[in-house]
Amino acid sequence: MSTVEELAVLDQPPAPARPTSWARARDTARRAGRTPLPPLRLPLAEALGHTLAEPLAALTDLPAFDTSAMDGWAVAGPGPWRVAGRQLAGRPATGALADGAAVEIATGAQLPPGATAVLRREHGEPAGPLLYDRTPGSLTTGQDVRPRGQECRLGEPLLPAGTPVGPAVLGLAAACGHDLLTVRRRPVVELLVLGDELLGSGLPRPGLVRDALGPLLPPWLCAAGATTGEPRAVRDDFGLLRDALRHSTADVVVTTGGTAAGPVDYLHRALAEVGARLLVDGVTVRPGHPMLLAELPGGRHLVGLPGNPLAAVAGAVTLALPLLHGLAGRSTARPVRAAAVDDLPGHPADTRLLPVLRTDRGIVQLRYDGPAMLRGLARADALAVVPPGGAAAGDLIELVEAP
Repeated sequence: MSTVEELAVLDQPPAPARPTSWARARDTARRAGRTPLPPLRLPLAEALGHTLAEPLAALTDLPAFDTSAMDGWAVAGPGPWRVAGRQLAGRPATGALADGAAVEIATGAQLPPGATAVLRREHGEPAGPLLYDRTPGSLTTGQDVRPRGQECRLGEPLLPAGTPVGPAVLGLAAACGHDLLTVRRRPVVELLVLGDELLGSGLPRPGLVRDALGPLLPPWLCAAGATTGEPRAVRDDFGLLRDALRHSTADVVVTTGGTAAGPVDYLHRALAEVGARLLVDGVTVRPGHPMLLAELPGGRHLVGLPGNPLAAVAGAVTLALPLLHGLAGRSTARPVRAAAVDDLPGHPADTRLLPVLRTDRGIVQLRYDGPAMLRGLARADALAVVPPGGAAAGDLIELVEAP
């Protein structure tokens, strides 16, 4: 072969990689994120959206003391009772109750020693110094009392590492004595929206369309444990894209568009220029098959999503979310499956992701499921993972949570 012929061969684009199956692509993304980011100690107010890096254990019994579950009277023994005094929330109990004694009590107040039950206000009938039960014989020992340690005991593990920190986790942590939580650093994501045809506001006009992914993706990525800034628009220019990848400091770069082989699809070339290593280059899934996952220099990652909105969503659930869950230290949820109400159409050779709605009878396919459509997804509560060839009514189908 002559030198000219050798140069001609080198100038040819590389042969396309064989697409990866959908399940294998998702597993590859999980393996890419198998080393979680370092832990941090954060105040409760700053821990929202992070992930527990160690189990959450109780620092106290919860409740820390016997408390009243109702407004009424704390009573000792059988009635009638002689009422003496009042016990309010926020004050320590003073003095033990002898049999036949009662004290007026508020919900959440500490139960006096010796109290055997709480008589609800609507069930009590004061008569002079004495208190009677309007429903004699119905009051049982321990009624309407929250005993110490009913929810947990000191040192008891409450939540495992890998649990996302939501509002309920913050409340539980505060209730059992925590001021700080040990959590994973959230992966930083930079979203690059590629394309000259995209508008950030206003109505579409000839040749120009609204960017749907800039608003759609950041909240979803943040819900997966990441933190993002404003999406960055990048024009169809190889140099601009290459430099954006080269200078990004994000843990994960997510791009939309440019993953195929069109005249301005520069992503593969830009990745080669910056020294990236492709881990997934195409997936046998519809929509979204030209998605990709690459390792950038320094151990960072890039997820390339197709530009069509529903195809980009398919790429996000296949590659971006499993990667982010791993980096954020989140536990992998067990697959959820549901029965198909009707036959679900599939692709002859590829996995298909269909927007579906859960009903009492099972999952139902939604209309408007084309690669460029979001109308079906906006109503969906899951994406059904339909195997090649489709699924029959009654088949159990794996579900992926919709954004």
